[in-house]
Amino acid sequence: MTAQTLRLHPNDDVLIAGAPLSRGTPVEGGRIELLQDVPAGHKIAAHAIGKGEAVRRYGQVIGFAARSIEPGEHVHTHNLHIGELHQDHAVGTDLRPVQPLPPERQRTFDGFLRADGRVGTRNYLAIVSTVNCSASVSKLARDRFRDVQRDYPNVDGVISFTHRSGCGMIHDGEDHRRLERVLGNMATHPNVAAYVIVGLGCEVNQPGTLIQHQGLAQLGKPPPVVGIQEAGGTRKGVEETVGQIARLLPIANEARRTRQSAANLVLGTNCGGSDGYSGITANPALGWAADELIRNGGSAILGETTEIYGAEQLLTRRAADPAVAQKLLARIAWWRAYLKAQGADVDHNPSPGNLAGGITTVLEKSLGGVAKGGTTPLVDVVEYGERSQKRGFIFMDTPGYDPVSVTGIVAGGANLVAFTTGRGSVLGFKPAPSLKLASNSATYRRMQDDMDVDCGGILEGRSVEECGREVFEALLQVASGKKTKSEELGLGDEEFDPWIAGPTL
Repeated sequence: MTAQTLRLHPNDDVLIAGAPLSRGTPVEGGRIELLQDVPAGHKIAAHAIGKGEAVRRYGQVIGFAARSIEPGEHVHTHNLHIGELHQDHAVGTDLRPVQPLPPERQRTFDGFLRADGRVGTRNYLAIVSTVNCSASVSKLARDRFRDVQRDYPNVDGVISFTHRSGCGMIHDGEDHRRLERVLGNMATHPNVAAYVIVGLGCEVNQPGTLIQHQGLAQLGKPPPVVGIQEAGGTRKGVEETVGQIARLLPIANEARRTRQSAANLVLGTNCGGSDGYSGITANPALGWAADELIRNGGSAILGETTEIYGAEQLLTRRAADPAVAQKLLARIAWWRAYLKAQGADVDHNPSPGNLAGGITTVLEKSLGGVAKGGTTPLVDVVEYGERSQKRGFIFMDTPGYDPVSVTGIVAGGANLVAFTTGRGSVLGFKPAPSLKLASNSATYRRMQDDMDVDCGGILEGRSVEECGREVFEALLQVASGKKTKSEELGLGDEEFDPWIAGPTL
């Protein structure tokens, strides 16, 4: 980094503006003069680039020149496009075994040990809606317990998993099975002490089938179910749900935090509102923290399949075996076919905010986003909302849209979430506490009520390791009960959004 620009890799064709720069500004020791104003985080041509030539950032191709580009020219959507990319997936060539810490040296946190051996970072009671038609009853019942900690101080709250699906779908089709998996895994999440299921009565996603397929049981018997039609309507359905929750609260309140190994932590990683600095600061810092957690015996989940496209070769090179790499490539192929059938293309991502922040193509976005996954071996690739049976670095097939992605990752077992952002995100997600990592200090200062860690210091000389260690320590504190900014604001009730890929009938 110079005073004004960053060069991320010796083979890069572009520099990154470290601040807003004006036309005529000399950079690279005076070797280059800017031909236009360049916003902070945007790209500058480091040399002449011919039409059709590949353009590299991070040492990887982010697109192709749509026309000839002069040294010092602003490189963005007007002169750079995605083009046709051919990757060398080179399975396992960058595989570096983890040197795990022995159990006696593993870090610890204070968590809730559950009967199945998993450990929670929070202690919630949940209302699980089988269908959107029961969402209002679920929310009305939840709202009766807004001050639950007054009488039950060991319970973090009562939450409701409501959504827009559950009917108008193919019975036992892909969407139905996915929804069952997500709801079942949320009900039995380590951060959930107990739950009640609420349905309408005539939906496709029947409570009995959900219980059977997901093997749901509570206190040695089937969980309580409220059917609105059977109860006699909305008011009676609310009262019955409230009564069921009231009976479970004293049981949930018996839980206590005890000292647990960090090996019991499953970290969900996600990014949203990314900018040109996300792949330089917050994402690599989170990747360092993920590596450290895995060294302590824990796990980290990376998702957002549409936002690793063009960077999947960096993951296949770390695949623990060819079968893992093939599972990842199969999901990439599925998405390309799915988007084509919908008349869409993977490069419809980035979003307008990403573009304004300096990200030009999905390839560039993906190369920055994949840094959240650190450097350890990729040990598993799982379906949306699926729990892996392995520990370490795991990839989950999710869309890039933040609430849908985080829903799948938390259903997959993440008991805390780290969310990186450059433009600024206000996402919270109950029951998993969600830390927000700002990629630049300006966003951190502007949105201090929402941001937990400022990673912008990396732009001013702070090391990725130093910032990553701060993230790791913050994760342990939050896992032990320290509230995140989103929790202090009471956020996280509205973000649950299971993925619906198929037709609505």
